[in-house]
Amino acid sequence: MDITTYNRDAWNNYVAKGNEWTLPVGPERIAAAREGRFEVLLTPTKPVPADWFPDLNGCDLLGLACGGGQQGPLFAAAGATVTIFDNSPAQLGRDREVADREGLDIVTVQGNMADLSVFDDASFDLVFNPCSVVFAPDVTPIWQECARVLRPGGVLMTGVTNPALFLFDYEKSQRGELAVRHRIPYADPTDLTPAELQKFLDEREALVFGHSLDSLIGGQLRAGLQLVGFFEDAAPEEALTQFMPNYIATRAVKPG
Repeated sequence: MDITTYNRDAWNNYVAKGNEWTLPVGPERIAAAREGRFEVLLTPTKPVPADWFPDLNGCDLLGLACGGGQQGPLFAAAGATVTIFDNSPAQLGRDREVADREGLDIVTVQGNMADLSVFDDASFDLVFNPCSVVFAPDVTPIWQECARVLRPGGVLMTGVTNPALFLFDYEKSQRGELAVRHRIPYADPTDLTPAELQKFLDEREALVFGHSLDSLIGGQLRAGLQLVGFFEDAAPEEALTQFMPNYIATRAVKPG
């Protein structure tokens, strides 16, 4: 199975169904961002601290796997030069929709987040990557590509799923029961039973991967980035939330 193609189509379907992460921001939030007042998410609920951001005026910003018309238009309204790179044409369409509505300049590029070869070395001051590497089988090339396209002193902000979330049986967790079943790293295509996987395919659900902390955090360090910011977050609807945060946001800098 070609995971990139399958997940592209799954996210196109999410847009058609009105998934919460595909709904563009409204005019009132764009107006606030134009005045320098905006909040964006890397993880499900907790806004990114304002002091994590450089001055966005003239900032060359790459929204990596960041389609949906939610973050990119706010950055553009705040003064950044914005490129949104996403696997889903429909998600990119959401950004163009807001850009057209609000008179914003946003470049949209379709592609696989593990291959940023369309961009030159040292092209961006900031890479903003909300929770999305969960849809990629291997995060190592993603961090390497982020480090390559960042300028010296540039910043990578990313949100990731705590791998602890993938230890548990999915169906039981949906009922509020936590039953340890899987090892980490985890992968839907290989760790689900054939019947479970077929149900996901029939329902056109995106396939996900639970990466180790070594690859999620250590991988950024091995790519040459320096970790300078960290916070945890939780999704209220997930059973694990009653015991621990299940999402992580990091801020890393490319030395220079």
